[in-house]
Amino acid sequence: MLIDNHNRVINYVRLAVTDRCNLRCNYCMPEEGIAFSKRESLLSLDEMKRLCNILVGKGVDKIRITGGEPFVRKDLMELLEYITGLEGLREVSITTNATLIGPHIEQLEAFGVNSINVSLDAITPESFYRITRRDQFELVHENLMRLIASKMETRINFIVLEGQNEGDILEMIDFAKQHPVRVRFLEEMPFNGGSKDFRSLKWNHHKILEHIRGRYPDFEKLPAPLTSTSVNYKIPGHTGSFGIIPSFSRTFCGSCNRLRVTATGDLITCLYGKPVANLRTTLRSGFNDSFVEEALVRAVGSRAKDGFEAQEQFGPIFGSSMTSIGG
Repeated sequence: MLIDNHNRVINYVRLAVTDRCNLRCNYCMPEEGIAFSKRESLLSLDEMKRLCNILVGKGVDKIRITGGEPFVRKDLMELLEYITGLEGLREVSITTNATLIGPHIEQLEAFGVNSINVSLDAITPESFYRITRRDQFELVHENLMRLIASKMETRINFIVLEGQNEGDILEMIDFAKQHPVRVRFLEEMPFNGGSKDFRSLKWNHHKILEHIRGRYPDFEKLPAPLTSTSVNYKIPGHTGSFGIIPSFSRTFCGSCNRLRVTATGDLITCLYGKPVANLRTTLRSGFNDSFVEEALVRAVGSRAKDGFEAQEQFGPIFGSSMTSIGG
């Protein structure tokens, strides 16, 4: 079992399989993209399988596959088939922009993937194009509806972007009124690949909630696990629900149970920190699994208390792109 220096049990890992993405969301990276990693720098399929085995052996029972856009990676389905068969792994989930997932939905169900998070910051084609710089809204909407109709739980992650998509917030709530989907509104985070001078946050979790309350004054707070990053709500008569993730305010750090592994094997113990080890190097060292386990134990043994301490400890990392951090 992995227990950090603040006595928090680490049972959740977000594993990025690529840093590449076929969209160019303006809050994530510049329009021209970033310097993507070379193939030899990425964790190989066998290395990811081995790492997942080691993690599950250390008590990790939830793995979320992220990117970049995970379905850009050609061997993703082979990885998913493997990890969904790992004994002790309770939950496998994926975060995707839903542009490439269509041909794989039935197979994902067959593997037993538990949930899909669709990153969708717009509910109209115009807003979608303005944010992603790509004309793919109809395809994403079609795949989203197929996911909602599947056996997998479907969530929508909507980052509230000042001056860009505030008008879509209530429309997205109305979408959840009709469909069994959980919409989570996120505060904007300063990981944008240098595409924005990030100094203030107008749309924090308080403002988002009050904006929703203006149209829907009656909603109830839903119970959630202590480790949940979102505060969840239900509006009477709505099929779906909504939640708010204070990702910049960082009110959930005290119960953080997660690690991030980037596509190049960097181990990140806090989103607002920097890599503390490179597991690719460790996996390729020729040593046995115990050596990798020791690296994990050392890393979680010196975690920051919260995102603010990590930011103070590591210095500003706001020029990083979320696609290189690992979702």
